[in-house]
Amino acid sequence: MNYLIPHFVALKAYCEREDFKGWDPYDGLNSKVFQALPLLKKSAVCRLVVIQGFKRCPINLRKFALVPKEYNAKGIGLFLSGYCNLYHVVNKHPEWSEILGTPEEIKNRINELSELLISLQSKGYSGACWGYNFDWQARRLFLFPKYTPTIVATNFCATALMEAYEITKHTKYLEVALSAADFIIKDLHRTPYKEGFLFSYSPLQGNDTVFNASLLGARLLSFCYHYTSKEEYQKLAVQTIRACCSGQRNDGAWVYGMLPIQNWVDSFHTGYNLDALIAYQEMTGDESFKRYIEKGFNYYIQHFFEQDGTPKYYDNRMFPIDIHCPGQLFVTLSRLHEFGNHRDLAERVMQWTILNMQDKKGYFYYQLKSGISSKISYMRWSNAFMFNAMIHYLLSE
Repeated sequence: MNYLIPHFVALKAYCEREDFKGWDPYDGLNSKVFQALPLLKKSAVCRLVVIQGFKRCPINLRKFALVPKEYNAKGIGLFLSGYCNLYHVVNKHPEWSEILGTPEEIKNRINELSELLISLQSKGYSGACWGYNFDWQARRLFLFPKYTPTIVATNFCATALMEAYEITKHTKYLEVALSAADFIIKDLHRTPYKEGFLFSYSPLQGNDTVFNASLLGARLLSFCYHYTSKEEYQKLAVQTIRACCSGQRNDGAWVYGMLPIQNWVDSFHTGYNLDALIAYQEMTGDESFKRYIEKGFNYYIQHFFEQDGTPKYYDNRMFPIDIHCPGQLFVTLSRLHEFGNHRDLAERVMQWTILNMQDKKGYFYYQLKSGISSKISYMRWSNAFMFNAMIHYLLSE
């Protein structure tokens, strides 16, 4: 049996016991105590202090502050995608089905999560879209009210429904997912940049300069093009991909965004960029951005992992080691079909992650720091992400 399976089973059991509900690093404003103080609620500074205080504190204050455990749409999308891949794993390895679940049991879970995800849609937009279950203050610049849809959450949710459709053949899942193209085209605004434009992060003003968000929009449009052959989808995807590729440095790295305060290079957002580019290539057959994928992957693999498997957050420093940093490696290797060339690295990183970031209860920690670390269990950020990532690893077996 693969050494990873008992660790994955422990995570799976934990998430199922919790019914996929949980806390989030950014859910501080869901505190019923904070909500009862209207003067504080109106202050951007107070909102920011509360969010960052909950996020940075290594002690989980949420029970005391009455922050409820809730469903997070992106987290459910990641779980759904994970169960779809798990379905393929047990069909490939039927000897594992006694431990991981039979295909029929997994298909039932896929249907349950699909229906739940559809029910979590944000309302009032041109197409299907999803946001987060908490208010979010982005520095002092602007406030995202809860359920404001984002291009990032919508990408993960819509493509997960497409994966569910491929297994269940329920056309409802595909129809909902395909309607997300209208959200991207009609509800998001576009910022001209070099040879194209960047999609905005959300329909609100602000956050118009993030490369990975725009590329994830192109990723979703590429999937929609695959199912519909609508030329508009490919045309818009190409325009924003050109813009984002023109923002790639000569060494293959991408900074997070165009603003001076977004001028960092990190691990998992680089992985998002690569996933989007390979999705476009595979969904459309257009290989004109292949060299950007190769440069980006080489930079990613050479700059974000130590020899012993320790993952790094930034290309120029290690801490904080976020659970997304190791998790995205397994997704990136899987999506780019690079597991065969980097299996030793994948195994070192996976073993390091299990040893250092998985709790004996099965869940994964949020962040390790050079000082006091945050070992809080977050359902979307930590557990849904690693659930999906670990199955990508098992898919490679």
